[in-house]
Amino acid sequence: MRILILGGTAEARQTAERLAAAPELHVTLSLAGRTENPVRQPVPVRIGGFGGAEGLARHLAEQRIELLIDATHPYAARISANAAEAAKRAGVPILALRRPGWRHGEGDRWTWADDVTDAVRALGAAPRRVFLSIGRQEVGVFAAAPQHFYLIRSVDPVEPPLAVPNAHYLLARGPFAVEAEHELLALHGVDAIVSKDSGGSASYGKIAAARTLGIEVIMIRRPELPQAPSTSTVGELVAKACAHFGLVAARGV
Repeated sequence: MRILILGGTAEARQTAERLAAAPELHVTLSLAGRTENPVRQPVPVRIGGFGGAEGLARHLAEQRIELLIDATHPYAARISANAAEAAKRAGVPILALRRPGWRHGEGDRWTWADDVTDAVRALGAAPRRVFLSIGRQEVGVFAAAPQHFYLIRSVDPVEPPLAVPNAHYLLARGPFAVEAEHELLALHGVDAIVSKDSGGSASYGKIAAARTLGIEVIMIRRPELPQAPSTSTVGELVAKACAHFGLVAARGV
């Protein structure tokens, strides 16, 4: 009973760990390889791309995968699209984990942006002190607005560094506590945060801290993801995966 999990999220790791507890299941976790030092995983790991939907479909067939799980980041739209198409081509069932986005609360100052380029425009022309919390892949876009100070946090170094005169880099991996985020934002005098609507608790601390400090959050909208049978929690995903193979999730899974 072979399962391939497309991962890169805490939920993917948790799903793999729970499914691996069932001896009937052979679970492999696939990582895109964008993080230089990924956290230790509980199952065999494959690192690197597949070559689009066609390559993934071929891999599913060659490895005799019986269930594909898409537990990638909510902003990994291309990977999710390739997963849905590959599952269709290979005739392999697919399950997706769709993490709910954050809810706007009283006191939040959110300005929505359609993408990273739109977020640059939303910051405006006047110099600001900006906390970029979007990972390292798209940071370079902000070189178009060099008048701002940028506090940039990522798991791996930003290479090349952002081409602006005033930037400070932090290397850190979540989860981040609200109190620590409050202290960080205050220490650097941040007056704007650029964030993706990632959902979950690991990176919500900055959103809660921004609320108490009255800081504006430029929130980048989620991309459209393909339709697929989905769940919103790891527990539901594990239960559905087990049910697909006629197993009961309660059996130590």
